[in-house]
Amino acid sequence: MQSLDLLVHSGDVLTVDASGTVVSDGAVAVRAGEIVEVGPAARLRAAYRAAEEIDASGCLVLPGLINTHTHLAMTLLRGAADDLTLQGFLERVIPREAALLSPETVAAGLGAAIAESVRGGVTAALDMYWFHEAAEAVAREAGWRLLTGPTFMDVPGPPDGRPYAERMRWAGADLAARTPSPGTRPVLFAHSAYTLAPDQLAAITALARAHDALLHLHAAENAAEVALVEERYGMRPVELLDSLGVLGPDTLLAHAVDLTDAEIAALARTGTSVAHCPASNLKLGCGTARVPELLAAGVTVGLGTDGAVSSNTLDVLGAVRLAALVHKAGGDPTAVRAEQAVRMATIESARALGLDGELGSLEAGKRADLIVLDLARPHLAPRHDPYATLAYAASAADVRDTVVDGRVLMRDRALLTLDEPQALRALEAAAALPEPALRP
Repeated sequence: MQSLDLLVHSGDVLTVDASGTVVSDGAVAVRAGEIVEVGPAARLRAAYRAAEEIDASGCLVLPGLINTHTHLAMTLLRGAADDLTLQGFLERVIPREAALLSPETVAAGLGAAIAESVRGGVTAALDMYWFHEAAEAVAREAGWRLLTGPTFMDVPGPPDGRPYAERMRWAGADLAARTPSPGTRPVLFAHSAYTLAPDQLAAITALARAHDALLHLHAAENAAEVALVEERYGMRPVELLDSLGVLGPDTLLAHAVDLTDAEIAALARTGTSVAHCPASNLKLGCGTARVPELLAAGVTVGLGTDGAVSSNTLDVLGAVRLAALVHKAGGDPTAVRAEQAVRMATIESARALGLDGELGSLEAGKRADLIVLDLARPHLAPRHDPYATLAYAASAADVRDTVVDGRVLMRDRALLTLDEPQALRALEAAAALPEPALRP
């Protein structure tokens, strides 16, 4: 018998591989954070002896969900900027961030965000926010997969106090010092074409390319943003980014709601990916991204929640449901199918991050990020199709176990690597905003 660190067995394994393989009564064998084998439970249980087991009988085993666009520490401001347009939202949130944010408050926001994410089956996230070093420390302690890095947003008095020129030097040093662990990569964040000048965007892009970093930015989130950028520079946001060389296979755009046919073609031509955030887009009245057209053009589309201010939750499974439903409103029930929506939250999100060789599906050689979803619930019975069950019926509360890099972070709905009550107390204490910041 070969030894393992973990064997998850006796559930239906939804691999989300290229063939859409489902292994009934299957198992996933894990050693040193890596998937060794996926196959029938009877055979793997006979072949391996595991130090730890998860009995997934009556459950669905699937890849961990990946959040491709979020601002995790915005848990601090949940409920503080609701029922506003994007521009009204920014006008209210940015001053509050300036008053509130510090390494300590970001760490407090992260603890609660990770607890919420792990409970919802989210095993990795791309996090654009300030004080990323503090966020990384919390994620590392919890054993959770976080992709983050320096953020650029040329606004008066950024929370960390670094002006643009100093930020460029600091970001270069940060990237140069990084040795990415398996399942991660360097990341650089440029907020948007309306908070950074064209020459700044070009320089940030060059810095990202020099370090083989993923470049992530907001683009074309709503019509007002498009009009603002067009007024300033004579080009729409995606047109401007294309002209500056920002688009490319190592660039991921958040939202991309307001796109022309030519812009969709540009994204496809350059290999640029999109993080679709349906909850945030709907709540801010931004519109509905042209996801069916993006997919038809061959653009990689992952799923994100945005921050817990604009979407109010970090529920990626909820985003799966919205992605599968909202695009049918035009009259085509096949616009985004259930399987497509599930793949967007798993393998396509991994592809958008440039990590599909390591994450996003349950296959030998990939990192062991997986979740176990409890099917013994009235709203999940009967089960004719696992993708339909996930997209149209399941909820975050149905996640029973969460594993990241082979480490069990949640077992039987109990968090094992994070003190949840303490995380919530820290969040509540940190979210006590100074009185001036409470005024819109």
